[in-house]
Formats: sequence, C-alpha cells, structure tokens
Amino acid sequence: MSPRSAKAASRDAVHHPVFARFYARQSVAAERVIATYRKELLAGLSGRVIEVGAGNGLNFAHYPTAVSEVVAIEPERTLRQLAASAAVRADVPVDVVPGAAEALPVKSEAFDGAVASLVLCSVRDVPRALGELRRVLRPGGELRFFEHGVAPGAAMATAQRALDRTVWPLLFGGCHVARDTLGALRAAGFEIGPYRRLLVPARGPRLPTSYCVLGAARRPEND
Repeated sequence: MSPRSAKAASRDAVHHPVFARFYARQSVAAERVIATYRKELLAGLSGRVIEVGAGNGLNFAHYPTAVSEVVAIEPERTLRQLAASAAVRADVPVDVVPGAAEALPVKSEAFDGAVASLVLCSVRDVPRALGELRRVLRPGGELRFFEHGVAPGAAMATAQRALDRTVWPLLFGGCHVARDTLGALRAAGFEIGPYRRLLVPARGPRLPTSYCVLGAARRPEND
C-alpha cells in the first residue's frame, strides 16, 4: 500500500464525532487536575518521541525541550484537528498525523521514547498496539504510560467489568475501564520500570475511571 493510500485508509480508523466533542470539553475542564500528571509522565524525555492517541493535544504543552520531535498519532478526525491547533502552540516540534495504534505509520526502531496517555483503554487490540509500540521504539527505548484500569477492590472491579460488557464502550468512544495495563505491558515483552498507582481525582467519590497507573517501561536492550 502506498503512503498516500495508507493515510486515506487510516484517516477514519476511529470515528466518534459526538464523543470527540464531549471529550474535548471534558478534558480541558479536567486539566487543572490532570496537568500535574502530564508533567510527571513526560519529564525527562528526549530525542524523537511518538505519542499514540494524542486526543486534542493536551500533552503537547508539557514536553521538555530536550525532545527534538513528537510524532502524534490520532485516528479521530475532530480530535486530530484540535491536536493540530495545539501543536502550533507547543514549545517542541509536533507533527500530528492520522493512524491507528494497531498499525503505526512509521518505521521500526525510529523513536527514543513513546507515550500512551489515557488511550490503551480504548484501542481495539491492546496486544497488537503494544507490539507496534515495541516495534517503533529503539532497543532500550522508553514507553511512558498514564492509564486508568481495573480497581484493586473486588466490588468496583466487578462493576467495571460489567460496564465494559455493556454500556461504557458505547457511551465513551470505545473506552474499557477494567483493563490491566501492567499485565498487558509484561505480556507484550516490555520491562516494567518505576510506576505508581493513583486515584484521579485524589479526593471525592470513586468513579469507574478513578483507578490509574503512571510509570515507565522499556523495550529490552537485547531485543
């Protein structure tokens, strides 16, 4: 497939225009809480970085200047347009392109770092998406992740799984709230680095999306 036809094929790999508009408003409103985690997620990155599921580009403002380029993949057209506007205001070069996490339109071993931020919950095929991230990272390259997932308590975890089987993905752009990020990363061959579990927001009622993990993983050096 030519690059041009690949671009056309991936342009609308995800199409949730109503959810996209809701997400854009909600994410901006939540930024006073989430911005701190974005800064922590991206601190210390350098070189070329790929970000999957860039959404409306709220991470872009927090990339350190040691990053030479960000290739931001976003499959949903409305969010991609918002991300392109955010890229213009970023302090580092950001190229926003269409594409799906399961078939990244970039060369193998082309990136020093990768970012998955509140996106693995909604990809259709998590093992394939993580396999793609491992492919495009150089050996020893680092994947930063900030994701919500399954709760530690049985009652909430049961409720999350029930939501995942029924209404939640339909209402929230394919999101699944009970996925196990750390388990998926290990199964994909990543070496888990430092991470911490957190509640977002830290205070107030616990929501199905409150249970998060933030950390780093690496493609093995000898891969």
